[in-house]
Amino acid sequence: MNCKNCGAPMTIMHGGNYLYCEYCSSIHFPQPNRDGVKVLGKPSKTKCPVCNEVLVTGTIADAPVLLCRTCRGIIASQSDFRYIVKRQRAHAAGPPDKPKPLDARELKRKLSCPNCAERMDTHPYYGPGNIVIDICIDCGLVWLDHGELDTIVDAPGRGRGSARRGTYESD
Repeated sequence: MNCKNCGAPMTIMHGGNYLYCEYCSSIHFPQPNRDGVKVLGKPSKTKCPVCNEVLVTGTIADAPVLLCRTCRGIIASQSDFRYIVKRQRAHAAGPPDKPKPLDARELKRKLSCPNCAERMDTHPYYGPGNIVIDICIDCGLVWLDHGELDTIVDAPGRGRGSARRGTYESD
């Protein structure tokens, strides 16, 4: 991201919490979007498995993620994904959403891991919320389409431990 005051490139500081302009000393604190992503905007070397655009850096609950500015998907390590879900669900406000049926068509999707190019495993998520999740077991990466994190966070059972236990549950 470039500085809004002088146009110089900004540097990501302190674990991705804010951006700093070394030229004019401006500081920018990104605001989270609907999925809770603070977009830092530094291009990565990773391309989106859905639309093949370059992913940019961001954070959710201070955990690093890469996101696609085109389709708004998110990729995170499995450990960061578990942390994000646990933290976001702990801070969720309002009543949980009504459960929605799983869209079985999503199980037929074939995505390639943006890290190793192997086919990602596509299956129902065994935590709260009815979504289909894409993971690369070898690389330890989780891909979430836009809105899927919201579905997980807003699912019934927050704070009561009622989620079914599974390999990629939010603990």
